[in-house]
Amino acid sequence: MNMSSQNPPLHTAAGGLDQLVRIAGAQPLDPACDHFYFLRHGQTGRNALRVFQAPDEPLSELGLQQAARAAGLLAGEPIRTVVCSDARRAFDTAHAVAAALRLTPTAHEALRERNFGALIGTSSANIDWACEPEGGETLAQFVSRKRAALDAALRQPAPVLVVAHGGTLYVLAALLGVTVDAGIMGNAQPLRFARTGPTWAVTPLLRHADGEAALA
Repeated sequence: MNMSSQNPPLHTAAGGLDQLVRIAGAQPLDPACDHFYFLRHGQTGRNALRVFQAPDEPLSELGLQQAARAAGLLAGEPIRTVVCSDARRAFDTAHAVAAALRLTPTAHEALRERNFGALIGTSSANIDWACEPEGGETLAQFVSRKRAALDAALRQPAPVLVVAHGGTLYVLAALLGVTVDAGIMGNAQPLRFARTGPTWAVTPLLRHADGEAALA
């Protein structure tokens, strides 16, 4: 993915995303639904600094504003189920959106961002998804966990909204054969996934002006 000069790259040219796509593509996801929604959590302080985060990282003031903005956009969509990561940043974003929908989100640990182990607290500006961090998950373990979690989430009463992380979005797109670009990676950027026959496509409901595309 190429980013603007104002936004450092999420990964190097050989940053492991090709490997992520290959692993996910070996066992694609085939949901029974024909459309669903995805929302990455609002910004955190460590997003802004491009630092690997722990599950208890809270939303920043901007992140809270982004969550409220996303809630307003999604309030008009026919969402029946909200499923989220139990990491604080995703959990709080999901609750902001679910309140506008008059729904109660269901949180799952399996929807958390990849566990980067010993890398947590260090810079994620040049992330290599193929890395094998001490005390963390390998890429294959992460993709396998996400495949199972997303399959379970999309079996819920449709249309479903999944609120999770940047890494989740990479895996989800790869599982569905959808190309990811910087335009859909922003914090609290509501996305609608829909398919025509076997082909999936993703449409942003709004592109946030901040253009934030930091990891996780």
